[in-house]
Amino acid sequence: MAIDKGHRFSIDFDDAFTHGLVMVGEVSPDNEYQSREDRAANRPVRQRVDEITGKRQWKVMVTDPAETRAKRASFEITLLADVQPVPTTSEALPGMRPIELDGLTAEPRVAGQGEFKYQSYVFRATGFTQATSNAKASRSGGSGGSGETPKAA
Repeated sequence: MAIDKGHRFSIDFDDAFTHGLVMVGEVSPDNEYQSREDRAANRPVRQRVDEITGKRQWKVMVTDPAETRAKRASFEITLLADVQPVPTTSEALPGMRPIELDGLTAEPRVAGQGEFKYQSYVFRATGFTQATSNAKASRSGGSGGSGETPKAA
């Protein structure tokens, strides 16, 4: 059985991020690269569109409190939605809020350079969801939020 490159596996948020995630900053549009010539010609900035779903791409920086390696603790997650997703939780600290994601998928990829390559994942979600009491209870032993980090094989 062969699995095509770029296949996205559906995954439950609690399975992917056992300690949850902490959103750092705000949700912003994931814009296409604009060259110096494009900017000089005042061409409009274009937001990326997901080739599979046809939805607009938004990006958000998150931190995984369960990750022990600092370089892998923070990363971006792509949100796929027609309109900008809005977090459902309030800030725990200025600019930081615990979040849970809805419609989460993971796409395996190789990260790193040279002989220091490792297995990681590209995570995409359709938006934010209300935190459930079960998820909060299972995470109460930690820092109050969790992030997704590239998972090493």
